Amino acid sequence: QVQLVESGGGLVQTGGSLRLSCVASGSIFNIGTMAWSRQTPGKQRELVASITNGDRTNYADSVKGRFTISRDNAKNTTYLQMNTLKPEDTAVYYCNADLWGRNTRFGTYWGQGTQVTVSS
Repeated sequence: QVQLVESGGGLVQTGGSLRLSCVASGSIFNIGTMAWSRQTPGKQRELVASITNGDRTNYADSVKGRFTISRDNAKNTTYLQMNTLKPEDTAVYYCNADLWGRNTRFGTYWGQGTQVTVSS
């Protein structure tokens, strides 16, 4: 089975930092673009950051300069370093990735989500 597992969420104070991790597991030969999105009740899911397998990155304006997305291909992992956190960053954070087998595209997979809560 192929899956993504997220970790690193928690409760922090305004101005604090968290580092989220998302590990892909299974018979994975290659990973395309990886991304982080977030969801709050009553709002549409927002794309926060993405990174291609060529390390090109893109960020939402709301997090630019505060968040950094990275990847470790040897570990099949993407990270989201979140600094200077604000209460409006409170959300469930999801990772997603385009996963490939050696000769097959498995498709786009999503993690289960991890809660980030920033207290004021």
